[in-house]
Amino acid sequence: MKRIVGSFCIIAAVSILMTLPAVAAAELTPKEELGKALYFDTSLSNPSNMACADCHADIAGFTGPNPGINLLDAIYPGAVHKRAGNRKPPTSAYAGASPVFDYDAGEGLFIGGMFWDGRATGWVTGDPLADQAMGPFLNPVEQNLSSEQEACMIVAASKYASLYEEVWGEPIDCDNYDVDGHLVAYKNFALSIAAFEDSPEVNPYTSKFDYVQAGEAVFTEQEQLGWELFQADGKGMCALCHPAPLFTDFSYDNLGVPRNPDNPFYDMDEVFLDDGTAINADGETWVDPGLGGFLSTLPEASFALWGLNKTDAVAENMGKHKVPTLRNVDKRPGPGFVKTYMHNGAFKSLEEVVNFYDERDIMIANGAVVPEVLENMNVAELGNLGLTEAEEAALVAFMKTLSDGYDPKKDK
Repeated sequence: MKRIVGSFCIIAAVSILMTLPAVAAAELTPKEELGKALYFDTSLSNPSNMACADCHADIAGFTGPNPGINLLDAIYPGAVHKRAGNRKPPTSAYAGASPVFDYDAGEGLFIGGMFWDGRATGWVTGDPLADQAMGPFLNPVEQNLSSEQEACMIVAASKYASLYEEVWGEPIDCDNYDVDGHLVAYKNFALSIAAFEDSPEVNPYTSKFDYVQAGEAVFTEQEQLGWELFQADGKGMCALCHPAPLFTDFSYDNLGVPRNPDNPFYDMDEVFLDDGTAINADGETWVDPGLGGFLSTLPEASFALWGLNKTDAVAENMGKHKVPTLRNVDKRPGPGFVKTYMHNGAFKSLEEVVNFYDERDIMIANGAVVPEVLENMNVAELGNLGLTEAEEAALVAFMKTLSDGYDPKKDK
């Protein structure tokens, strides 16, 4: 069974709990302000119509803010609107504590990194959140810029270019590459975005859960039951992978999630990049390899350092995706707003998710669910929990207490 992983997570959890709940977001530092400017800059795409915030918006918990897309397919189009990637946008909030991607031999698990498959390792900048920020600008199915230099020149011509010099102590240089072939300025852009994403503006810790932990609010009877069920030793066992206060252990898991038949990536065999390459040559037959797919791209030497056999490690991690934080899992601008869940957006409500966790094995047995990847499926911590309808509802009620922006005065 999975436990809270490593001393890093324990130390982070203790330090956060000592400061909860947060007050109103503090004024941003210059580095965070630069990151915010980059995060909201729609000119950093080709065509100039897409910013990070288009897929990671505050109103939806820093994930997909378009209820129509969430309802229909959950996968957001890129700056070139006919192009689409293969997974839904994960939240960019509460992600800064994710450690650099590594193998935890004691747990027998890969930990850390960013993106659903861990490929933003932190090996480039030292920060997985910054490594992640380097990706979308140059991804042809996202912001579609041609090079780091193109991004650099756009920022150099922007109204906030002087802020870069204030933060990094020198003007933007779009010709200065490091020994690894990355523009120094481009890496600094990513580090600035990571600073904003790790700021109190994005991570305010102002949920009802936080106020309850601080003794400034009280759970309802239903929420309290949900919290008890949520515990690692509770009937739901949720905290085995989603321990408080970050509500993720930064590991990877295959839950047996079915394909999302509306995923537009299945049609990307008929949509081409500028060089004539199909975005998804496999078309309808594509299967999401998750972490195993990323591991397959690494050299044998990496696995030797971890004491692993590459073939075995790749096979054992097919279909696994990163455990997301549950903070803001229900945050939405209004009750009619549709959110989407799992790495591929297969589910559209928390009720559906909890019922899947509870009855997955029954659903598989009767054919109601066909896991996309059956191998490596977690059978120890979900699938046949034996929850009652009232207990499922209580778990949903508890998770709804994790949305930021709670006002403890309204319950007094």
